[in-house]
Formats: sequence, C-alpha cells, structure tokens
Amino acid sequence: MTDAPGLDLKEPAYQRVFGRPRPRWLNIPAHRPFVEDLAKGLVDMLAPIGPEALSDAIVLTPTRRGGRSLTEAFVRAAEGRATLLPQIRALGDLEDGEAPFEPGDLAADLPPAISPLRRRFELARLIVDHADLLERKTITLRDALDLADSLGGFLDSLQIEEVRPPEKLEALVQGDLAAHWAASARFLAIATDLWPARLAELGLVDANVRRTLLLRRLAEQWRRNPPDRVLIAAGSTGTAPATADLLAVIAAAPQGAVVLPGLDQDLDDTAWEQVGEAHPQGALKRLIERAGVSRVDVAPWPCGETALEALRGRSRRRVINEALRPAEATSDWLRQIAQMATEGAADGEGLIAEGLQGVTLMSAQDEVEAADLAALALREVLETPHATAALVTPDAGLARRVSAVLTRWGVEADNSAGHPLSARPVGVLIGLVARIAADPFNPVLMLALAKHRFARLGYPDLALAGRIKIIEHRALRGVRPQSREQLLTRLEKEPDAQPVAIRLMDCIATAARPFEAGPIPVPLAMRAIAEAMEQLALDERGAPGDLWAGADGESAASLIASVISDAEQLPETDAAGFAALIERLTADVTVRSGGATHGRLRILGAMEARLVRADRIILAGLEEGVWPQAARLDPFLSRSMRAELKLPPPERRIGLSAHDFAQAACAPEAILITSARREGQPAVKSRWLWRLETLAKGAGLSIAAGATRHAWRTRLDEPLHPPPPDLRPAERPAPRPPVSVRPRELPVTAVETWVRDPYAVYARYVLRLKPMDRPDQPLDNRTRGSAIHRAAEAFARSWPITSGAPEDAFFGAYMQELTVAGASPSEQVREAALARGAGVFMARLERERRANGAHVFVEQSGQMTFSAPGGPFRLTARADRIEAEDGAAHILDIKTGAPPSRKEVTAGFAPQLTLTAAIVEAGGFADLGAAAPGQLVYVRLTGRPDSDEVFEMGRGETQALAEAALSGLTRLVARYDDPSTTYASRIAVKFLTKPSDYDHLARLAEWSQVGADGDDG
Repeated sequence: MTDAPGLDLKEPAYQRVFGRPRPRWLNIPAHRPFVEDLAKGLVDMLAPIGPEALSDAIVLTPTRRGGRSLTEAFVRAAEGRATLLPQIRALGDLEDGEAPFEPGDLAADLPPAISPLRRRFELARLIVDHADLLERKTITLRDALDLADSLGGFLDSLQIEEVRPPEKLEALVQGDLAAHWAASARFLAIATDLWPARLAELGLVDANVRRTLLLRRLAEQWRRNPPDRVLIAAGSTGTAPATADLLAVIAAAPQGAVVLPGLDQDLDDTAWEQVGEAHPQGALKRLIERAGVSRVDVAPWPCGETALEALRGRSRRRVINEALRPAEATSDWLRQIAQMATEGAADGEGLIAEGLQGVTLMSAQDEVEAADLAALALREVLETPHATAALVTPDAGLARRVSAVLTRWGVEADNSAGHPLSARPVGVLIGLVARIAADPFNPVLMLALAKHRFARLGYPDLALAGRIKIIEHRALRGVRPQSREQLLTRLEKEPDAQPVAIRLMDCIATAARPFEAGPIPVPLAMRAIAEAMEQLALDERGAPGDLWAGADGESAASLIASVISDAEQLPETDAAGFAALIERLTADVTVRSGGATHGRLRILGAMEARLVRADRIILAGLEEGVWPQAARLDPFLSRSMRAELKLPPPERRIGLSAHDFAQAACAPEAILITSARREGQPAVKSRWLWRLETLAKGAGLSIAAGATRHAWRTRLDEPLHPPPPDLRPAERPAPRPPVSVRPRELPVTAVETWVRDPYAVYARYVLRLKPMDRPDQPLDNRTRGSAIHRAAEAFARSWPITSGAPEDAFFGAYMQELTVAGASPSEQVREAALARGAGVFMARLERERRANGAHVFVEQSGQMTFSAPGGPFRLTARADRIEAEDGAAHILDIKTGAPPSRKEVTAGFAPQLTLTAAIVEAGGFADLGAAAPGQLVYVRLTGRPDSDEVFEMGRGETQALAEAALSGLTRLVARYDDPSTTYASRIAVKFLTKPSDYDHLARLAEWSQVGADGDDG
C-alpha cells in the first residue's frame, strides 16, 4: 500500500480501516445509524492525524440529501469543535455543469445535458409525429406526455445499463405475442435512431448518458492516477454498472474504501444463493459479485458499539432479514424459526422475542387514521429531550396529511415530499386561467378567479371584496351569462361593481383571445396565460403583488419560462387541450419550501431515508401497491422483450424498496403503520408485514399493537364529558317564534309543506330566508317545471291551434321558455325530444278535456279568509287550470314529477288541490264565481310516453275532501296560534319525497342520526 503524504499510517483508528489489504469493502449493519457511524469513524481516524487530514478526504454519497445528512452528522461528531469537513459529493443526482467530484477537465468536451422538461416535450413531439406506428389515429398532448415519460424511461434504462439496442428491435417480438408489442417494437426502432440525431442537432446529450460518461471517465482517471488522499464511497448500492465499476476502483485505491449500507452477513449461504432481484439484498449481492468480492471479505466499519448493543441490534437484524428470506429458501423456515426462538439473547429470551422488542405494528382504518397515528407518534417524541423521530413513507399524499395534522400542535416537520405546484395558490391560479380560457363565461371559474388570494384587479383588498360579492349575487348566480354584454346588463344598477367585472373579463379575454382562431403553439398559449395572471394580480400601485414571490412563485415562474422556451416542438393545441396539459405539468412540479421546521422531526421518502437514522422511525404506507409499489406497466416493452434487451426486470425496483424497508425497520424503535382501506377501497397489507407477522406467529409471539396511540387518537376528537352546550349534538330544531310574527297568509303549496315540514315554513315565512341560486345554475327540475307550466299556459290560451300541428305549437312554446330561462344550447338539445313527446300528450289532453265544451281558466289566482285564534288567516292559490262545466269546477295541476297518491290526498298530506277546491266552493276565484268542486286532476307531464299520465279523483268525493282539508287547515292554524307550538323539522318523514331547501339550516344530517340521549339514532 502506498503511503499518502501527511498521513500517519501508524494511527490505530486509521489502521482499523486503511491497514486492511485492498480492495477495502466495509459494512455498516442495518441496525446502526449509518451517517452517524460514518462521520464519527472518519473523525476518530483522521482528526488525530492533523487538521487537514479530514478536510482533504473525499466522501461520495448516493444523493445530495445523503450528503446533507452526512454534513450534519460531522457537525455532531465534532462535538462543538471547529472542524474542516471533508469534500462531500453526490454520485446519483449530478446536475449539468456541476463539477463531479473534484476540479478537472472531465466534462470539458461533453455537451450539456438536455433539461428534463425540454426532453419531455421533444419526446412528446416524436410520439405525436409517429402516432401511426403506435396504431393511434389521434393523440392528445396529455397522452403524448404520458407516453413520453414511458419512452424516456426506456431510454434511461438503456443508458444506465449501457445497453445498445439491436439493429432490428422487431426481432424481439417472437411467436404469438400481441400485435401491440410488434407496433411498439417498430416505433422504438425509429425512436432509438431519431432521438440521438435530434440531440446531436440540438447540441445536447441525455443526462444519464452524460452522467455515465463522467463516472466512466472518473473511474479511468482514478484507476490510472489514484488520489493521494482518503477516498470513501458510502451508502451506495451500485445499481448502475458505471457506479458499480467506480466503486470497485475506489475500493482498490491506496486510501480508498467502500462502505455498504446494511449487507446481511448473517443469512446462511443456501439462502444467499437464492437472493434475487426482489430481495432486499439483491442490489448489494449484484454489486459485490460484480466486484469479485465475497461476503466474508466485507469487514465491519468501526462504530464503537457495546457488546450488548451489538447483540440487540443483531437480534433485530436477524428477525427482519429472516422475515424477508427468499421464498425459494423457506423450505426449512419452521426449523429456522424454532432455532431463532431458542437462541440466547441479551435479556435471556429467545432471539425473535428480543428482535421484536421496540417494534410496533398499528393498523388504521384508512389514510386519515394512519396520518393521525403517525403524527401522534412523531409528536410524542418531542416530550423526551433531544430525542428525534422520522416518518418514512413513499406515499407523498400521506406525508402531506401527517404534516397537516402536526400543525394542530404548532409543529412544522421537515417534509422532503414537498407539495405539488398544482396544490399551491399560484399553481391553482395557473390552472384556473388555463381552464377559463376554454370556457370564458363559466361562472364557477370566474368566481374562483375573482376570489383567488392573488386577484387584485387594481383594487385594495377591502374595496375589492365587496364588489366581488355584488358581482356574484347579481351576475354569476343562477343561469350562466352567455356574453359579456349580458353579464354587464345584470350589473346595470351596480356602478361600483361594473368596472371590476370589466377588468375581470378583460383578464379572461387576454387568456382566451389567442385561441379564438383555432389551435395555437403551446408557447404562445403559455404567454397569454402568464399575461392574464399578471393582469389579474395587479394591485392598486400597478405591481403584480406577491404572485412570483417565494418558493411557489419561483417554481411557477420557472415552469412558465421553460414551457415558453422549450415547448415550441409540441404540436399546436386548442384551449381545452392546453388546460389539460397545464394540469399535468403543474401536478408534476414539486415545491419544497424549506423554512423554519422542527429540528428533531423529519418526514422522508424511502430514498431520502436511506442514510438517515432517528431514535424513532415510523414506516407508513405499508400496503401493496404503495410500499412496495406495483411494478409499473411499460406500454412499449413486454417482460420478455426487456429480458432480451438485458434490461433490469420490474422486480429490481421492488428489491430496492425492500432494502429501504429493511434498513428503516432495523431502527431501535420502529413503528409500522398499515391501512385497511385506501381511497375508499380495500387495501392489502404489504407482503413484508405478512412475512414479519408470520415469523412472529411461528414463534408463538405477536407484534405489539400500539393500542395506547389508538386510544389517544380517539380521545383527541372526543368532546368533553359532559360537553358544554355548544359541543352537544344538535337536537331536532323546534323554534317557537311569537305569534305576532307567525304567518297570517300562506299559499296552498306552503300548507302542504307545513303539514310535512313545519321548520321549512318557519325558515321561509318567519325568517324570510330564500334559497340562493347556484352559480351556473343547471336546468334542474324546478326550472324545467316552471318552463313547462308557462308553455302549457300559453298553449291553452292559444287553443284551438289554427295553423300547423298542435304538438308543434307546444314544442315551440316550451323551447322558447327554456331559452328565456337561460338553458344552454346543449340542454335545449337534450330537452327537444322530451318537448316533442310532451307536445303530443298535451295536444291529446286538450282535445279530450275540451270535448264536452268546458270553459277553461288558466293560471287563475284565488283566495279565502277565515277566522283563527291569532286573527284572520288568508289562504291563497294559483291554479294551473280550472275547467267550468255544468256548475262544477274541475281543477287540474300539471306536475313534472310523480303526483301524490290517493292515500296522501285523503290523509291530508297533499292538500294543494283539495284546498284549492275549498277556495273554489267559497267563490274565491273572481273570474269563476262560486261553483261546486268537480274533479281533481293530476297531470304528470314528462315527455316520455311511458311516464305521462292523468290521475283523477271523481266529483263524488271532492267536496268531502275539500271540507276535510279546510277543517284540517283551520285546526292547524289554531294549533300554531298557540305560543307553545313549535315549528319542528320533518314531522312527517314518510311523506317527504324530496329534500328541503332548509335541511342544512336544520342540521338534518346531525340530529337525524343521533338520538335524544346522544346515542346513534
């Protein structure tokens, strides 16, 4: 071994590592804190030699985050002393222009790497141009991006594995494979020729090609001229061949060593031979076999742990690794379990019992409960001074849930998952502007824009809010405005709000105008969206406020700039296609804001956690398809085609995930969390948990369940006992207003509501609350029913029809009423067929009802007054149609829904027509005069031949029903003239066929499910 200048090779700590013969392969067991042991070991061996010994050393880590974690570990290892840190470089995520490991000219003649977004767009264009080879007639931009990602993954695999595709990729498709794969092979054959040519034309190179070349050149340089300093590669599994070969060169360097993360040196040789791609040790096995190293030649990294710590750590390691033993090597698993159960351990119990100490398995019902349990486990650690905790999960959504739950305690954890730009305010604004460009007069989108936190429109916040509220209520609720002029017409009496509406529509026009002539280039569309955003965000000083401020704004600005500069190769798009493109792009951008976070808590992805250790590790998202993730479907290559190309199988990714799980699960305290359901669907527990539970069960043991935290989680949201009045479950509302404010006049339709749901009458006629129209009110049953009633009135008044067919006259009247009601063209098209059917039915009804010469009164108003304890009470009615014949008055009611049943009418729960008959008998209709009640006729009019019907109640029973209804109303009014009578909600639930406009005000969902004593009802 060649001496390195300035190093004392006789230093004992130094000798323990670098006194070993080359190549030097070392291992830090899975139960040890990797970066802590690495930093402390280097400080112990190099600091005594001299102040420059440590700073001259080079340490290579797999990722930048691993490098940052190692830097923090060096600071802790120095114990407050001023220390010059070694040169820490990342192997895995080098960026264009970054010096790889030390100054030099390794990349002097290499082209710069193409940016990820530019590459994505270029590949999408290649796919669109050759969609015919993929047997697709048309392809959307969003689909093109998806396929571009898959094509990019295929090219990445070729470049990382350094595989040259065969000259004829079609030869990969053999036998009776699906024609789809043959089409994919033809496309890939062209893509692998065109893509390098396109990169050469641009003067760029793929990032993986550049990285591989750099690693190869560095390996060759260090092979010829090894560094004269300490050289450590730590934590890498050497998945890429270029990385693996560089590690072999480092291990053979005079002062070089490779430190592996968690090599299992306890697994028996028979099982080791069975380790495959999906096994946690699969990557490490490939690495050392490629380097020609045996497991027995891998030495332990000096960590200074006690014999007791080593024994306990070995127990946990043995349990986890045995649980993940290759399936092919489990034929003697029962014997292995029995042997481990009886082996000695630190506390005298069996090795499995010892290894399971500190492991907790918590089962949640869903992601919400899983996030609560994880957050509780993190927060609990803060009660112990200096203790640390980390949540490890590949599920970014779950990580964000946990982060949100922690805020209830005012704790902000360092979350490596970040947030998608689409979920940040500026990302939401980009998506809103892009969508409204495709639908400029969508009231919901207009309101979302106007109320967005960045929307200023040149006004101060307080001045803008009131004007937006006026615009909402006067112009955007109800039927959608069809034009700029129509919207402004609705605001004619609101001079303060009109200028705001004009500015808002100008912003929308800025985004939408470029698309008016048809599809446009993507960069031009992006410019229009950015311009509209700034126009919307202008404050009273003419500046765009905080639109582009902070990490969110910087990410959004970077994305917009990249699309404008790099998307010229994408095909032209219309507004809807561009909105879909923006939705995808903003969802793919991750924003990591940093900021002030708690120093003892971390939330990490599986990859970021590889070199990180904490006192408590929480592993969440342990369901199949999440951790491990399901093998990604490749639209271009079948499994056999990948094997022919010598590309790694999908199981390799599972093996790397398994290694991450095994490393984290070996922490001194490990909490494993799994959910029974995900996104409302049943979930399957991770295969690793099944194996671990089976191992424990085979030894007659069980894993601790963490019942205490489940109880805490339940108690967190429980009300106090007894709860104060404002926390008790709502009771059925029963207001008791003064008699003086109770209604003294009601229409017959309200009486029907009064009988069934008194609270709705209280809300409407005492509180005088009217339901608001929704923005972009669709053609609902109420609007449709009103249009049909008006059409039927016009049709009856114009009878007999003297020109054209009667059914055509009704059709025209109905469609005209729909237009007046604001029905959209698509809604009118949908209603046209029903309108024709309704016209045929109404023409037949008119002929039949007028056959006896009855005199028809349409939309007549009537009233009657009677005495009551609280004073005179007036009953009003507006009859759809009354037919006078032979001294009797037949009353018709047109309904678009189901008419009441005979039982409802006779029982008094549908008194609309019976009370109208009472008004007729009392002479309450001026044009009609006093008349005996005739038939009660319910006409169901839908336009569907099998649904339209006429339900009649004969003259013989009408008078008695009218008298009974009036008598019942008299008693009802008298009862509610009693101050003690309450307006209870929903007293005749059986006869309530549709929800009330006031159910939410009555808190129906709460009291209808909780009994009077607080138990479930």
